[in-house]
Amino acid sequence: MNQSFEYSPAPESRAIVNLATSYGLFIDGKFAQGQDGAPFKTIDPATEEVLAEVWGAGPKDVNRAVTAARKAYNQTWRKTSGRERGKYLYRIARIIQERSRELAVLESLDNGKPIRESRDVDIPLVAAHFFYHAGWADKLDYVGLGSSPSAYGVAAQVIPWNFPLLMLAWKVAPALAAGNTVVLKPAETTPLSALWFAEICQQAELPNGVVNIITGDGATGAALVSHPDVDKVAFTGSTEVGRQIAISIAGTKKSLTLELGGKAANIVFDDAPIDQAVEGIVNGIFFNQGHVCCAGSRLLVQESIADAVIDSLKRRLSTLRLGDPLDKNTDIGAINSAPQLAKIVELAKSGELDGANKWQAPCQIPEKGYWFAPTVFTNVTQSHRIAREEIFGPVLSTLTFRTPSEAVEKANNTPFGLSAGIWTEKGSRILQIASQLKAGVIWANTFNRFDPASPFGGFKESGYGREGGRQGMLGYLRPRGK
Repeated sequence: MNQSFEYSPAPESRAIVNLATSYGLFIDGKFAQGQDGAPFKTIDPATEEVLAEVWGAGPKDVNRAVTAARKAYNQTWRKTSGRERGKYLYRIARIIQERSRELAVLESLDNGKPIRESRDVDIPLVAAHFFYHAGWADKLDYVGLGSSPSAYGVAAQVIPWNFPLLMLAWKVAPALAAGNTVVLKPAETTPLSALWFAEICQQAELPNGVVNIITGDGATGAALVSHPDVDKVAFTGSTEVGRQIAISIAGTKKSLTLELGGKAANIVFDDAPIDQAVEGIVNGIFFNQGHVCCAGSRLLVQESIADAVIDSLKRRLSTLRLGDPLDKNTDIGAINSAPQLAKIVELAKSGELDGANKWQAPCQIPEKGYWFAPTVFTNVTQSHRIAREEIFGPVLSTLTFRTPSEAVEKANNTPFGLSAGIWTEKGSRILQIASQLKAGVIWANTFNRFDPASPFGGFKESGYGREGGRQGMLGYLRPRGK
């Protein structure tokens, strides 16, 4: 007799997050009303409920933030020893750990991702990045730029909405460790955790002006990037916006790091353990609702095992639970915004029109909020839009190959070059295939594993520069005298 077990709801409490009705800008160590610009609302994508009103910074506000960062750099931070800077970073890391539960709930409310991911992946990694870079602050002579390398000065940082607090940590931690001051703009749809990080900076007694956080839309980001007193620009987001940023600062002395889109291939060979590979496939594309730049959105499976892999994958997806992001049982949360949901729906329709076969996991879609069921396309060809364009959602395109050389050719047939995955029992095959793939990050028999000591970044239209590790520190330093 078959038995099925239902999971009782296990909601995390919202009561531990005490949200203000409105938030100003964090400039020179204080929260203040904007001088120009206009307020906007940030909403819970799972319920469409307004969470708070946030100020959208205008050009005057951007200038105030950059001026504060410059003053702090000249008068305080550049004169602070590496050992002391490390103490501040260590203090921030400890506060993040102490407040991890409320930060996880806040991130899931504002972003829509499952609380299990915020709690078990995002926030621990955020703290780990600050701990790791705290250790670099007094060891800059060993980065690889010779003795006594210098900071750039004021770093302008623009981050996306898919990992709001983690992307902040990826950028703020190395910038501060290197001796730069920061003006950071979070994504318009997920500003709250960055504003709470501002409170953590106050709690850690970080000197005023070392970190400034201004909220707003693309116009705010453009004003920040183009400000003449910015020395370093770091951006994570779409390839289209990254290209515009590169054009806007061309001819200036600004240093630039770009971490852009991806269309990663997850390659499964016929000797791979299918159950393990399926778990990696699920983690590769359905983690964070597919809102991952390095997501394994193209599954390349060897033809002889394609049917077995797809059947097993469909069975596994049928067990995933879609729903309330604050329920600890939830696997698939809400899509971050209505525009992003519309993009996913449009690209999924294009897959059907192009002749691919669409399969969606059976699940009940809530009446409110932005949702998209886990989706697998088979019978996909290289010419289909779903195989070429970044969907940034829970949509997997499946292609087959017969030989290793064909797998490499198909994997590299993309303008992106951020990540890839290889599944096989043969270590020699892993090394052989990895050496031929044009991707900045390659996982072997796993996917979406991150460590602050390991550099992350891509090639081609996936950007340039690295974040994390010694290589990530290089992006915030220059040789002495330059």
